Amino acid sequence: MISLDAGTVLLQWATGIALFGWVTTRRRQVGIGYGWLLRGTVIALAALGVVCGQVLGPVPVRDVSAVLMAVAATVALAVSVVRRKAGVAGERAVKDRRAERVAAMVRQGDTAGQGDTTGVVEGEAPPSDDGPAEFPPALDLAAPVLGAVGLVAAGLAAGGPDLLAVARTLVGAAFLGVVTDAMLLGHWYLVQPKLGRGPLGELNGWLAKLWPVEMAVLLWPTGMFSVLSGAIDDSYGGILGWFWAACAITTLILTFVTRAALKERAYSAVMAATGLLYLAILTAFGTDLVARAILAGV
Repeated sequence: MISLDAGTVLLQWATGIALFGWVTTRRRQVGIGYGWLLRGTVIALAALGVVCGQVLGPVPVRDVSAVLMAVAATVALAVSVVRRKAGVAGERAVKDRRAERVAAMVRQGDTAGQGDTTGVVEGEAPPSDDGPAEFPPALDLAAPVLGAVGLVAAGLAAGGPDLLAVARTLVGAAFLGVVTDAMLLGHWYLVQPKLGRGPLGELNGWLAKLWPVEMAVLLWPTGMFSVLSGAIDDSYGGILGWFWAACAITTLILTFVTRAALKERAYSAVMAATGLLYLAILTAFGTDLVARAILAGV
């Protein structure tokens, strides 16, 4: 009902990163370099997944989808690089608002100190909408869609019941992808410190929402309930089953602590949230991969 196959795991990881990369970049708030980072990571993971798949056990549809996914991410990366001078609209809007606030304070100072009522600051020009076209965010959707096709094929190849196997594969991809993107985005605040906390909070929120779905598909019979009850031997006297439970519970706790950290006003709160997401990556991977290892071949 589920398999621990390196090619599938790498494609899952790449697909999840690509999907939630689009979730963040579609709002055009985060600098273009973050998109380059994610697309490069997706290309590398998808390519490595193809190699592992061919060496350890090919699944034709999965492997072809991984190749097409890498190509789609490469095209998106190339377009983004070509259009890099356009920047991102949300980032420009933030700069424009801050510039306008500064200009307003200057105008108020001129009015109070010199009686200037024209409301115009010398040298100030209204922002222009002219310029090169921006990167179209929809282009980033091709990679996760192609990856999802491969994951469906991988789930079907894992053995029945097919619906449960496919659900576990797809949900696991989203679960691993969102926690990875959240950690990477937390580090991106070192590059773009004035970025609002909304994008990071959104990814953390998605992690919290996906947690019960991940639990549902892993506990669904035959699943981790059978491991915890002893009906399925984990070959370590039940230790792996309880380790899985600890990882699952800790992941959920970390999402709540991260959300609380992001409510603090100090910039250091973002770094604290990033550190917590580091831990969440370890526990999230433990939640998904330990279950896959135990349930493989059951």
